[in-house]
Amino acid sequence: MSSHDPTDGTDRSTTVPTPSCPPGQSHRARPQADEEFSAFYRENIRPVTGFLINHGASVHLAADIAQETMTDAYRNWDRITHPKAWVHKAASRALVRKVASVEDPVDDVPEPTSLVPRPDAIAEWEAQHDALDLIRSLPAKQRQVMAWTLAGFTPTDIANHLGMPTENVRANLKKARRTSATYLKAREEEQ
Repeated sequence: MSSHDPTDGTDRSTTVPTPSCPPGQSHRARPQADEEFSAFYRENIRPVTGFLINHGASVHLAADIAQETMTDAYRNWDRITHPKAWVHKAASRALVRKVASVEDPVDDVPEPTSLVPRPDAIAEWEAQHDALDLIRSLPAKQRQVMAWTLAGFTPTDIANHLGMPTENVRANLKKARRTSATYLKAREEEQ
């Protein structure tokens, strides 16, 4: 785990700064870190966005939070020891803060971004992904555990990241799977 707490209220702008070189470190080490981060970003930005969507975020909000989280990860890259876990945990916390805030009572009109190039096509995209309705129908804890599971984390990993007993994670996962099976069976019967 990183010693950096992603909930510490650091600046969340979307411009990725070029960090200054720490004393005693060559400027040549930074390009290697930038290459590592670039590869990590390309591999993980879409899965983190999907992870947030599975938590119940809109596509646009998920893309914004994923980008902000990756910006924070870049700023703290040299202090993060488990990047995949760090960005998932930070993104999850950012979503909780966003949902809990009453700062934005009305959603802004989404603007195109590299992750969501056509905001007007979001409803069309969501309609093509039947699993979203299923995941969104789950109770909050089950949805949370399922989102972490779909992101490739084990029940033990999830328990550690969420600070809950592994048995609770497994129980919520079992309930989520049971609810999912019932949901899918009902959908089959409708067709």
